[in-house]
Order: sequence, then C-alpha cells, then structure tokens
Amino acid sequence: MFFASDNASPAHPAILQALAEANAGYVESYGDDPVTDEVHGRIREVFEAPNAAVHLIATGTAANATVLATLARPWDTIYCSQFAHIQVDECNAPEFFTGGAKLTLVPGEAGKFTAEALRKTIAAGPVHGLHGPQRGPVSITQVSDCGTVFTLDEIAAIAEVAHGFGLPLHMDGARFANAMVALGATPAEMSWKAGVDALCFGGTKNGLFAGEAVIFFDPKHSWEFELRRKRAGHLFSKNRFLSAQFRGYLRDDLWLTLARDANAAAARLVAGMQDVAGVAFTWTPQANIVFAAFPAATHRRLLAAGADYEVIGDLDAAADDDAVGSRLVCSWCTEDTDIDRFLDVLSG
Repeated sequence: MFFASDNASPAHPAILQALAEANAGYVESYGDDPVTDEVHGRIREVFEAPNAAVHLIATGTAANATVLATLARPWDTIYCSQFAHIQVDECNAPEFFTGGAKLTLVPGEAGKFTAEALRKTIAAGPVHGLHGPQRGPVSITQVSDCGTVFTLDEIAAIAEVAHGFGLPLHMDGARFANAMVALGATPAEMSWKAGVDALCFGGTKNGLFAGEAVIFFDPKHSWEFELRRKRAGHLFSKNRFLSAQFRGYLRDDLWLTLARDANAAAARLVAGMQDVAGVAFTWTPQANIVFAAFPAATHRRLLAAGADYEVIGDLDAAADDDAVGSRLVCSWCTEDTDIDRFLDVLSG
C-alpha cells in the first residue's frame, strides 16, 4: 500500500530496455550523439514545435532553476504560487541559480492563482524603483502541488497577463503528462498554444530513471541555457543515457499510457474514499495526487497495517477523533489490490 510519492516508483521496464539499447559501442559525449538528435526531433514533433530548443537534464529542481535563471535577471522577482515546488521544495535553488532573484507569491487557492490575481500582484510592484526587485518571469506548476490542474483557458489567461507586462511564462511540468491526459489536451495545446514560453517536461515521476526535458519554444534562449547547464554541473557526459530514456518514454506513446494508469489509480482511490464516513478532501483531486483529512485513529490503523503515505499534521499529539491531513500519490504501477486493501482498512 505505497502512496508516498510517484518519485519512489520504479522505472518502467521499457525505459530500462531503452537504456540497454543505448549501451552499445562508442558515441560522442555531451549530447553530440544520434540518440540525442533523434529525441530532440521527436520532442519537437510531439509538441508540434519544429523550431523549439530542447535540452535534457536529470532532475526537476535543476530544470526549473536553470530555466528560471535563463529567463530572470538577478535583480528580478519570479511570480509563483505559495504552494509552488520552486517555493516550497527546492531549497532556494531558483534564488541560487539566478544569482539573487527572489520569489513573489501570487495569492490563490489549491495551488493555483487566477489571471486577475497575477495582474494585481504584478501591478503592485516594483514600488521602490531602483531600490526594489524588478518584474521577472511567471511560473505555474502543472499538475499543481495541490493535485489540481490549470485548464487551458486558465493558462492562456495567465499567459496573456504575463505577456502584457512583457514577462515570459514558465511551466513546471513535472507531472505534465498527468495534467495533459486529465484535460484531454495535446502537448501543444497545454504549452505554447496556451502561451507557455518555457516548459520543464517531466519524466522522472512518470516512469523514467532520471530525466527531464527543458523546452524553449523561442530558441533564442538555447545558448544561454546551454552555458548555464554546463556551469551548474548538469551537462551529462554520457548524455545518450538521458536521451535513451526519452526515446523509450515517447515510443508508442508510453508516456501517455503511464500517465493514464496513474490517474486511473487515483480515481479508483478517490471513488472509494468518497464512500467512507469521516473523509474530507482538502482539494478536489484532478490527476494522480489526493489530499484528504480523516480521523487520527484511522491514520494509526492504516499505518499499522503497512500503508505508506504522507501524514500532514502532528499525528502523535492528535486525539483519535481529530482530523489529520494526508497526501496520497498514485504512480504508473499502483496496483488495484493495494488500493482496495487501503480502502478496506480506511473504512474499518
């Protein structure tokens, strides 16, 4: 009954096979190899963006921070949600990689903010001219860190506001595939067609060993990103092994199958939880992440039975009837039997 994180899921066998296929003979290093060329072209094809600049990198934090460093000057501020991964979970990497840019939090609910909230936040500053932070890029997370999804119209409205102020829009797409299949959208519709300028196209949470693709839909940023990636120590010598993962990931639309499987598992979990007295969803689940509160006694029963998930709150200090939060994440390999067992224990 493992629901702690899709980060902890194994790599899909097809990805391991793709790595094995790439592990033959000698090829040039640092991305100057035919597998990398093939994958760059395939990503451009998938996103209907023949002129996009594509770069591979190993981790989501490095992807986000290096992209934002490319888009933001050291004296800028980056606009994001209070729940954004770049705000909560990246150990100030954006501030470090940008050389001092700060984050300005846009108020909102459930990991999202509206175009109007963004407009008001941007318009409110800079208030100190030379002495304060200047306006920089806007960043949204898709799927959000609250398990919610920005609709295509919401993305387009946010992009319109950002571009109206002359600011680029970055999308942290660590769970891009989960959001895309939830919306029934195409990669292009949920990125550049909606106004996204730079995308971190995640793979690690959806079946890869370790791999993220950075996509600049305007290739003018490509060379600076190359330099920043190298300077940050994130240019792989044997880059073909990053590329091989994406070759397997995109082959026969495996990435979409895995995302659908993860979302379907979460939907099964949610459907069962809805029928259990005392369960309250913190936010409406829309992809593969579920936030819910239920009595402390129920948490204790689940944990004793071997369930593995994130408890949000002080369970040790809670009385049995006190509501305590949880975060449950389904992955491509979450089994129906584990979901059903979890629901059996949950319902007592």
